[in-house]
Amino acid sequence: MTQSLQWTGVGRTEIGYVRKSNQDALALLNDCGVWIVADGMSGHPAGDIAAQTAVAVAEQTAQERASWLREHPSAAADFMTDLVTSANRKLHDLMQEKPYLKGMGTTFVALAITTTSTPAAHIAHLGDSRAYLYREGQLTQLTRDHTLVEKWVQRGLIDAATALTHPERHVLIKGLGMGIDMQPELTSVPVTPHDLILLCSDGLTKMLEDTAIASTLSRAYGDPDRACNDLIAQALSRGGEDNVTVIVVAYHR
Repeated sequence: MTQSLQWTGVGRTEIGYVRKSNQDALALLNDCGVWIVADGMSGHPAGDIAAQTAVAVAEQTAQERASWLREHPSAAADFMTDLVTSANRKLHDLMQEKPYLKGMGTTFVALAITTTSTPAAHIAHLGDSRAYLYREGQLTQLTRDHTLVEKWVQRGLIDAATALTHPERHVLIKGLGMGIDMQPELTSVPVTPHDLILLCSDGLTKMLEDTAIASTLSRAYGDPDRACNDLIAQALSRGGEDNVTVIVVAYHR
């Protein structure tokens, strides 16, 4: 069986009820076993261009190198890093060519699944778009937000409860476009055919706490289409204060 038939992602992006434009972007590369979410930085110029460009470049890189990854699954970290560095390079090239784009940036979270004897999910991320693993009723956050507030939490300067409502909780310290040599944080975890893997922009996590996300996923009974649509519906029903993008990846039985 080919990789594309084993794991399938379903994704949607919605503008929400407050923003005037959608600065999120996503890619569903089921044939490659790669999925991507990006969220253009609000308050910066051309967040939509940054997100769309990053996803398009990473998508092209993934398509060009997917067969190589299947042949060399142990080199998944190199593959994931290439997705990020190629996208970051393109953003900086655009800013050099078009000065009015200077300062643009985007979050980025990408997932690739390798299906050797021990199937594994490989994640590369920058910013506060997240990846989660849902397994047997338990939701585990696989990424760590690259935000100023999360940095303070890690240093013990504030507690996690304070971080949830801190006015600077969405100030990023890492993201595509923020540095010429920006490197992703990489994570790899084993996966089973009963798992769901969630990628999302912070338009979901602003509206839903992890307990609500887990509850919604539990009611989807392993159906990625239902999970994706229900999560977005929940985020919108609670105010839809930001663009919301969700990808849910599941084993195709």
